[in-house]
Amino acid sequence: MTSTTSATALSPRSLAGIADRVPVPTYDRSAVTPGIVHIGVGGFHRAHQAMYLDRLMNEGKALDWGIRGLGVLPHDARMKEVMDAQGGLYTLVLKHPDGTREPRVIGSILDFLHAPADPEAAVEAMADERIRVVSLTVTEGGYNIDAVTGEFVLDAPAVAADLAEGAAPGTTFGLVTEALRRRRERGVAPFTVMSCDNIQGNGHNARKVFVAFATAKDPKLGAWIGENVRFPNSMVDRITPVTTDADRTEVRERFGVEDAWPVVCEPFTQWVLEDDFVAGRPPYEDAGVQVVEDVEPYELMKLRLLNASHQALCYFGHLAGYRLVHEVAQDPLFARFLLAYMEREGTPTLPPVPGIDLDAYRRELISRFSNGEVRDTVARLCAESSDRIPKWLLPVVRDRLAHGGEFHRAAAVVASWARYAEGVDEDGDPIEVVDRLAGRLVATAQRNRTEPTAFIVDRSLFGGLVDDERFVAEYTATLASLHEKGSRATLESLVARDTS
Repeated sequence: MTSTTSATALSPRSLAGIADRVPVPTYDRSAVTPGIVHIGVGGFHRAHQAMYLDRLMNEGKALDWGIRGLGVLPHDARMKEVMDAQGGLYTLVLKHPDGTREPRVIGSILDFLHAPADPEAAVEAMADERIRVVSLTVTEGGYNIDAVTGEFVLDAPAVAADLAEGAAPGTTFGLVTEALRRRRERGVAPFTVMSCDNIQGNGHNARKVFVAFATAKDPKLGAWIGENVRFPNSMVDRITPVTTDADRTEVRERFGVEDAWPVVCEPFTQWVLEDDFVAGRPPYEDAGVQVVEDVEPYELMKLRLLNASHQALCYFGHLAGYRLVHEVAQDPLFARFLLAYMEREGTPTLPPVPGIDLDAYRRELISRFSNGEVRDTVARLCAESSDRIPKWLLPVVRDRLAHGGEFHRAAAVVASWARYAEGVDEDGDPIEVVDRLAGRLVATAQRNRTEPTAFIVDRSLFGGLVDDERFVAEYTATLASLHEKGSRATLESLVARDTS
């Protein structure tokens, strides 16, 4: 690593001065006008959708599709501070497996609004007739959908508060709906709502929740949104770990750029997008996006192979003592288990995926997980499991049970989650369970040894799986093994079943 004695603070004024060290936007950012409001500006959005748009702008395209960032959570105030100070600029660093770093300053985000501080400005930003797309990365849990019924939860406290007469909107649902109401009232065409979250049928789910909220607020408005707003489905993929102080230090020392919130990610990126927009869209296909008529085969591939495999490695991996994802994936025992899950359980649930060699895709996933330069953490993958397991892994279990296929590996992953959720590892050290339902999950999991099915009795997460004797048998056997033998010996037994 080359060390720079002094670093230049990243800002619009400093771009010319750092252009000899790091590629910077080649377009005139002052000529870019907003066309998109994006809700949920985190690392992934900045490594993915904003990057694609910046790529187009560097080709002289899409200059009327600049992004206005919008944060809806209190902690988004920190992002606003950074984005304001840096004029929306940030450094994106691709970490190649051989240690090569590929930096670029991204300029497609024009500014950032914080809805809790000024909900009126947030609504008006989306009501602006120049805005033709409102995009979302609000996480799997941000859609407020009941995991069992699949319906929007109207009595959730924040939603109920937004539905109260005269309330200033505070949720994503309230803010977007109010912006659409104003556009209708003013005779302005609606925008497209483009979900970029890891949910099967993310566009369909976005339609469901926004129409449900709007209908509860005003039935006529709900009907108008259902008839006039488009909600394209999409599949997005790029492993993007949380930015660390070490990343900030590396950007400063290696590239001479003082960036308060750079983004690091793997080289691989993919975006498959349904071509269903009400008021136009950027020419995404010119930047490498796969624009298709049907996203479902691609999203199922990603959710059930990549995302579910992340869950398959993280709890077992943490219990085995690993803290970094690449360490788990480089362990031959774990790699064999992951490949067997993907080949024997995940892949049989998939429809044909046009243009994709699934065998190559599966092996590429192991390679991507093994990239030691990314330094993705096991803890990140273990977080918010109650939003992830029901959407990514349990559909595989149910499909295999319905068709008489193998499911014992997926059942074992559920058991590993239950063991992890006990909050104590195999050495007796505490585990910090990060989940919106952490209190409930830990309290239930701590009864695992005396009540082996206690964790899966929760029908809001697992539906009726506890009623299926085949699933219960596999689940409880793995849970008992985890308690008696530990994670590594349990995995060895699971892998041995493939050759018996």
